[in-house]
Amino acid sequence: MSDALDIALRLLAVFAVFLVFPLVIGQTEHKVMAHMQGRLGPMYAGGFHGWAQLVADGVKFAQKEDIVPAGADRRIFQLAPAVALLPYLLVLVAIPIGPHNAVGQALDAGIFFVLAVMGVGVLGSLMAGWASANKFSLLGGLRTAAQLLAYELPMLLTAASVAMAAGTLSLPGIIEAFHWWWVPWQMVGGVVFFTAGLAELQRPPFDMPVADSEIIFGAYTEYTGLRFALFLLAEYAGIVVLCALTSVLFLGGWHGPFGADGLGWLWTLLKTVILAFGVIWLRVTYPRLREDQLQKLAWTVLIPLALAQIALTGVVKVVISS
Repeated sequence: MSDALDIALRLLAVFAVFLVFPLVIGQTEHKVMAHMQGRLGPMYAGGFHGWAQLVADGVKFAQKEDIVPAGADRRIFQLAPAVALLPYLLVLVAIPIGPHNAVGQALDAGIFFVLAVMGVGVLGSLMAGWASANKFSLLGGLRTAAQLLAYELPMLLTAASVAMAAGTLSLPGIIEAFHWWWVPWQMVGGVVFFTAGLAELQRPPFDMPVADSEIIFGAYTEYTGLRFALFLLAEYAGIVVLCALTSVLFLGGWHGPFGADGLGWLWTLLKTVILAFGVIWLRVTYPRLREDQLQKLAWTVLIPLALAQIALTGVVKVVISS
């Protein structure tokens, strides 16, 4: 009975994080962009500092009519937003936030699990594009798939480098094996992993498949109301997952300058929040890449850097073991 209660509490905590953190990231993006770009709109809703902007957005989406195109595959069209969103809930189950088994479920091959499940999200975009009965939506879905295919490889390679350094595929095991001197020689892998993750989430400057100036809004052109909101929520949930994974794999997770045992979860949260702020900052700062530039960056820059990182990790491991 106690084991069942422990599992239920863990799952409830993961579900609460899944419901709250993406919304917090969305609200933070409104405010950060408002300050950086001098946007006045998000600073007025509700009065003080525009605290009700997120509520206003939710009401707006809820009021919009739920439209399904006449020629669409209705069931697939309606299922696509859930397929895009739910993989991030499953990934959160395996990400440790603190020591002493502070994780939804510790997995021996946790790093394989999270990367494999994150890759399922592309099916949501493909389903949305194909089921919309719109050639532009289909083209947008295919461009999304091409982008994710290109950037999945550097993510896998850099994650493999960390697993090689730690000697384990378990995420808690990787954090326990972490040493601060890892940061300089794994830094290149961390930058590659984070950049590839942004591209997989189609965040600016890698938002070519969903850019309104390109092919309307990619695979999501025909979506309205709450179904469209679910795709946006999937993006913010992906930001939470990407930043948490980057902090776990490359920044030591719950390790901090002091109080790792008692404040471990706080260090993980702090690192995740700082990285999420960086995601928003990048959106405001850099212009969108062209499609050819996006693919060139993956195949000619990130993948060679990821391979170099693996080679460096192998050399360091041999030197240490000898």
